[in-house]
Amino acid sequence: QEVKIFRALILGELERGQSQFQALCFITRLHRNEIIPSESMAKLRQKNPRTVRQAEEVRGVEHLTMDVAVNFSKAAQLSSHIHNVCAEAKEAIYTREEDVKFWLEKGVDGSMFEVLPQTSDLPDLQRCKLCADRWKPCICSYSLSIEWYPCMLKYCKSRDAGGKVSSYKCGIRSCQKAYTFDYYVPQKQLCLWDEDT
Repeated sequence: QEVKIFRALILGELERGQSQFQALCFITRLHRNEIIPSESMAKLRQKNPRTVRQAEEVRGVEHLTMDVAVNFSKAAQLSSHIHNVCAEAKEAIYTREEDVKFWLEKGVDGSMFEVLPQTSDLPDLQRCKLCADRWKPCICSYSLSIEWYPCMLKYCKSRDAGGKVSSYKCGIRSCQKAYTFDYYVPQKQLCLWDEDT
């Protein structure tokens, strides 16, 4: 179904009344050419697999408004991986309305999606970092960065005996990318890290 899943585990601050950890899942549409095909990954062996690598290309921050909640018990038809990856985040799985429209056109059951309250519905809804009351609903912001992932294939050129140039796959280009997700929470207590940023 062309699905990309991000899972975040945030360690809780016990002295602030939080549980041991909080899990979040963000699901977006995976566009073609966003990551290299797994068949290509299997063929291209990595030299020195234990090396800590630096990304060759730093891609900009993508800011995503996650305005829809996903029902965990019905999400398997969207992707079979959601059941394993998002098991700890059953009550905190988010996606975007524009991605939902794409999946609905592909025949996914719309009953797994619930549109979350927006600023237009609740005029006094503000960002969690500006909200003083810990029990009030607000818009939470969570940022994460993927430091290294295979984003493109590299092609090298070779010349045959007749001087004809041809290209062949000869490696993987790596990228770094950051994301910021904004989403509704029913109380600021579920977004205490946003105070520190």
